[in-house]
Amino acid sequence: MNQQYVWDLQDVDATQVALVGGKGAHLGALSRIEGVRVPGGFCVTTEAFRRVVAQAPPVDGLLDRLSRVDADDREAIRTLSAQIRRAVEEIAVPDDLAAAITGALARSGERAAYAVRSSATAEDLPTASFAGQQDTYLNVIGPAAVLRHISRCWASLFTERAVIYRRRNGIDDRSVHMAVVVQQMAFPHASGILFTADPVTGNRKVATVDAGFGLGEALVSGLVNPDVFAVRDGEVVTRAIAAKQRAVTALPAGGTREVAIDAQQQEQPALTDAQVVRLVELGRRIEAHFGSPQDIEWCLVDDGFRIVQSRPITTLFPVPESGDRENHVYVSVGHGQMMTDPMKPLGFSMWQLTAMVPMHEAGGRLFVDVTARLASPASRAGLLDALGKGDPLVRDALETVLDRGDFVPSLPETAPAGPPPGGAPAPIETDPAVVTALIERSRVSIAALERDIRTKSGPELFDFLLEAFEEHKRVLSDPLSIQAIMAGMEATWWLNDKLQEWLGEKNAADTLTLSAPDNITSEMGLALLDVADVIRPLPEVVAHLRGVQDDGFLDGLAKLPGGAEARDAIEAYLDRYGMRCVGEIDITRPRWRERPSTLVPVILDNVRNFGPGAAERRFEEGRLRAQQKEQEVLSRLRALPDGDRKADETRRMIDRVRTFIGYREYPKYGIISRYSVYKQALMEEAGRLVRAGVITEPEDVFYLTFQELHEVVRASRLEDRALLAQRKEAFRAYHALTPPRVLTSDGEALTGAYRRDDVPAGALVGVPVSAGTVEGRARVVLDMAEADLEAGDILVTAFTDPSWSPLFVGIAGLVTEVGGLMTHGAVIAREYGLPAVVGVERATRLIRDGQRIRVHGTDGYVEILP
Repeated sequence: MNQQYVWDLQDVDATQVALVGGKGAHLGALSRIEGVRVPGGFCVTTEAFRRVVAQAPPVDGLLDRLSRVDADDREAIRTLSAQIRRAVEEIAVPDDLAAAITGALARSGERAAYAVRSSATAEDLPTASFAGQQDTYLNVIGPAAVLRHISRCWASLFTERAVIYRRRNGIDDRSVHMAVVVQQMAFPHASGILFTADPVTGNRKVATVDAGFGLGEALVSGLVNPDVFAVRDGEVVTRAIAAKQRAVTALPAGGTREVAIDAQQQEQPALTDAQVVRLVELGRRIEAHFGSPQDIEWCLVDDGFRIVQSRPITTLFPVPESGDRENHVYVSVGHGQMMTDPMKPLGFSMWQLTAMVPMHEAGGRLFVDVTARLASPASRAGLLDALGKGDPLVRDALETVLDRGDFVPSLPETAPAGPPPGGAPAPIETDPAVVTALIERSRVSIAALERDIRTKSGPELFDFLLEAFEEHKRVLSDPLSIQAIMAGMEATWWLNDKLQEWLGEKNAADTLTLSAPDNITSEMGLALLDVADVIRPLPEVVAHLRGVQDDGFLDGLAKLPGGAEARDAIEAYLDRYGMRCVGEIDITRPRWRERPSTLVPVILDNVRNFGPGAAERRFEEGRLRAQQKEQEVLSRLRALPDGDRKADETRRMIDRVRTFIGYREYPKYGIISRYSVYKQALMEEAGRLVRAGVITEPEDVFYLTFQELHEVVRASRLEDRALLAQRKEAFRAYHALTPPRVLTSDGEALTGAYRRDDVPAGALVGVPVSAGTVEGRARVVLDMAEADLEAGDILVTAFTDPSWSPLFVGIAGLVTEVGGLMTHGAVIAREYGLPAVVGVERATRLIRDGQRIRVHGTDGYVEILP
């Protein structure tokens, strides 16, 4: 056999993707697993594909044109991909290559039936399965037909759907090559798909089997509904037997056809329970071999299973490593931090090192293990209450796990803990000086960090940072700071509960907290309005900003009339807030100081949409509305039975909430300020590593954990140079995964449900976090830098961490997919008086940009208007 062009499947292993493609490599590996039967055959290698394509000069030019086409230009992609396919199919297979293929066919029987199957080098990979993107041909008979269908498989590398799939997965068309698998045809009684993990819930302990009569094409094409079996611990736990009216069978002369199934057979199961269990056992063996859950295509021939394909299930969210075989329940950190994007290794490892509780990484996201607190009756109710206030969906998901009764063990009741030594801490006084002192403590601590880190480098820097992380955690755990945060939150809850009970008014605290003092995040949004006031009267500066292409625009300002003043205003803003950015809990994200062009669209929106003095005016309007609301509430309370007592209690709580609620945002500002100092020092170290030739570019350090980077700096070398490429590929793949709010050690992803029946049909349900109702144009914005907002627009986005606050000054309402009552977006929405609903599942996909919507911020739902 000419091994340059043709390899027997039994000679192929999983390492040879570049030679035989993903499917070929997987089939070769499958054929080596004991007890797994794979139809025999051979692979036509990618070398054959390269040789054939090189004989078609038009292909190269067409690929050049295709690379320049916008990913959203479906018509151009359709036209060019069709031209490439025609060019490839018209190439004659060279005589020596044809001889190698027909020689391989002769060994199995020239008149035998074959399946001719595409096997691309970017196919059946751990992070992108490419299922259904290239072509397969069944029951191909005779050498001429096999050669013709091999050419069609080569051409199918350039189907429209395959090209678009590669674009979405960041894969260059020129980097992918096509092999072809030619296998002896199996003529099954039944066939289908086995998932060794539940593809819907992600549960790794539940396997699902889809089964139908005849060839698997009937299932893949959607011609019939399959029988569906679920298997757990070696038993069929659910089965749904479908009425299978049609099947696909092989024709004697080649090809396939649809046939009707006898009426008495239609509702017979395609497999017995015993066969299903045996198939799942086979699947578990294959899963163990490849080391990940598998999507397996199978055939039942003469009561024996043949495996015709196995690929990784790429849509499952990874499970944190626990180091044991016990059950664990994890809660997402990203949903609480309003940042559900994946983090790079340096980012998540530094958050772990500076966090107050242990955190576990999976899929580039962080999770907290809450199993022990759920198991203990003493802590369970408090945990559910605290998490439920933040995000009701998290509470519902946890209750779903608890309701099963067998996943989380219930520990015996314990006597309530006694008071701490010295008694419980005294309630904090309602005194603005407390907040002033806390802010000053934080400022002094950060100034000391900035001063002391300047002289540190090399391994000494990492030793210093480990000590700095302890100070970081000491500041975060300052009892007075925690008391101040809780005082503001508890006063909010008290006001909402009591004023609804006494006056029937929902979410009254939303108005009472407008323009509360000392809120660093809302001040950040208003301060950018002041920057716009400086720039608005300067037409040359405005024109310059409209043409900004990169982050060097500040240097060009000084040459323009009024440009020095404008630059000073932007620089002063960056001095105070430049450490912030979208996704700021990931230290690897570019800060505004590093990428000031991010702010330019927001500044220009403020120039266009507001007049001079808007910041002061808005703050004062909010303060007056809160004052008027306070007077109205107190007046109504005094008219009630026992009204003077209720009014006095309420007035004290209003004073308390306005004293402390703004401070809720300050600890995060302190964290991110520290992160900015850490990052500056680490990037100087990265620069030294580049100059020493250890890494190629400074950002390479983002793909190392803090501990790994420490070791690289200490050793002045990177032991595993392939590690960076692997981490970059994994990070890219993590973007395609949606992190669950709650995840179990079985891999089950739970999102929770609102379980409400008090909203209009068709409305999108969420959490009411800022009162009021507003109707307007929805602007679906996934990247703050691309926001183009006008007065009256309603911002719809996935999540809003504090860096989104500058956008809030110019919108009329807010809808997010992630969030809860006390997350940053909710706090700032209330501060600015914006009706807001958060935690609206799939809002950015269900609401189209430009649609008119109505946001019910008091009742927690969104209506899409006709």
